[in-house]
Amino acid sequence: MPPRTVLTALIATATVLALAVGSSAATDRSHTRTREAMETLVQQRGAPGALARVEDHGGVWAGTEGVADRRTGRSRLPQERFRIGSLTKPFVATVLLQLEAEGTLRLDDPVERWLPGLCKSGYGAATGGPRHSVTLRQLLGHTSGIPDYTADPALRGDYFDVGFLTHRRQSHAPADLVAGSLKRSPLFRPGTRWSYSNTNYVLAGMVIERATGLSYAEEIERRVLRPLKLDDTSLPGTSTRLPGPHSRAYSTLFQPGLHPALHDVTALDPSLAGAAGEMLSSGRDLVRFARALLTGRLLPPRQLKEMKTTRVAAPRERYGLGLTERTLSCGITVWGHEGAIHGSRTTVFTTSDGGHTAAFNLNGDWSGTRKLTEAEYCG
Repeated sequence: MPPRTVLTALIATATVLALAVGSSAATDRSHTRTREAMETLVQQRGAPGALARVEDHGGVWAGTEGVADRRTGRSRLPQERFRIGSLTKPFVATVLLQLEAEGTLRLDDPVERWLPGLCKSGYGAATGGPRHSVTLRQLLGHTSGIPDYTADPALRGDYFDVGFLTHRRQSHAPADLVAGSLKRSPLFRPGTRWSYSNTNYVLAGMVIERATGLSYAEEIERRVLRPLKLDDTSLPGTSTRLPGPHSRAYSTLFQPGLHPALHDVTALDPSLAGAAGEMLSSGRDLVRFARALLTGRLLPPRQLKEMKTTRVAAPRERYGLGLTERTLSCGITVWGHEGAIHGSRTTVFTTSDGGHTAAFNLNGDWSGTRKLTEAEYCG
């Protein structure tokens, strides 16, 4: 090679390397506040470990903090899978909205049309309370007024206390989960208020099965997981296992006090959550799902607009159909969902154009992830 060519090649190589180093450093600096927030959760708030996956215009950033296993001290890994709890809800809502787009059902169909006798004959009957027609839209938007089955005192004693250690491997049928809630009087007339209820999404899963002849799990796999190649995401049904690389999951089992005992709750039967929260995923898959959803890859424009039609749910937070709209302290609006289940807290949010998406997981259920989202977008 001629000397001039060699020199030109060396200059070009040095320039590329310099740009690569500069880009990496810039990307790392842009997530400094996020890393600090993760450290705070682990070092000061006692979370065992934290995991982050961010994709934005600077590229991909994966961060970890703390441990995957308190006994061995093993570090968390970016590719880990974990239980996502209520982040199952956007997947279920997506399937129902796809069915509406195809003409299989309508959002304003009464639930009674698809689950005859379940809501009409049982809802409010135990107390002689008023019976109202609940629609599919109201299920997805948490405006049905149907009480949350996880608030039942007997269930809470068995699963949200130390009783969990005895009952953790028990399986549950969807109809059994919702039966108690449908015997209680409505919290309010359907459509007039907002109240988060896991019962809504167990019913939505039942509607999907009645409308398609396939379980909601099969429909999610067919319509969402396979097209997007979400290979880390699954619906375990009654399996107590966490497949693939994963952390141990820890819980205080909601015991009071400054230093309650921690319990390893990695193995549990997620049918207790069903269509309201049984799924497993990874940071990579959640980011891919959120971006695909908000940029219209999963829903036609009309259905995406329905999903993003929100009402006030909490300060700075509105809820659509399986989708949360959150206005952060710095004024940025992001879209996504949070999820909690024994031993795991997860969140994914993205800007409306999908250009900046962040997913977080904690392998402990007593610390929230809200500060991580704030740090990433406002830091």
